[in-house]
Amino acid sequence: MLTFFVDALELERPHVVGLSFGAGLALELYRRHPQLPASLVLASAYAGWAGSLPPEVVEERLREVLRQADLPADEVVAEWLPSLFSGSPPVAVVEEVAVIMRDFHPAGMRAMAYAFAEADLRDVLPRIEVPTLLLCGEADQRSPLTVAEALHAAIPHSTLVVLDGVGHQSNVEAADRFNAEVRRFLRQSLE
Repeated sequence: MLTFFVDALELERPHVVGLSFGAGLALELYRRHPQLPASLVLASAYAGWAGSLPPEVVEERLREVLRQADLPADEVVAEWLPSLFSGSPPVAVVEEVAVIMRDFHPAGMRAMAYAFAEADLRDVLPRIEVPTLLLCGEADQRSPLTVAEALHAAIPHSTLVVLDGVGHQSNVEAADRFNAEVRRFLRQSLE
């Protein structure tokens, strides 16, 4: 199915970008189709929760997300927002993310939590042979710098960029810096 999608778009070797859960999906894509991506950009990344966090933290996160999936949308948003940003993100950014988050689907949230709690993608990391950029917000509470450093140590020839004063949603909290780092990386990987 995926190769059909890539072929339909007439892409030869796309650059694959994933943030948080999306970074886990990018790693799984690489596991299944290592010839497909030209490069990987993994932001606020994990090698799955099981592959990046201690078991007791995984259990606590899973329990917490399953509890939150039963809450009204406004309560979920109120609980998640403080852990997504640094101390003082632009109000417009926070409001935009809150609007998007209010459309969450409890069943999807549960499925994502179970999948990521069980995911351990550490075995694929040393096999990555494409240029890989790891972007981490220095103030990321959800995927802390220690996780990015472990990924960096495990992925050959990866590049780690830490965005000072930025939280988990680095792509929206510091969009200009995030985009500049991705562009710089892509230019270098095309040389």
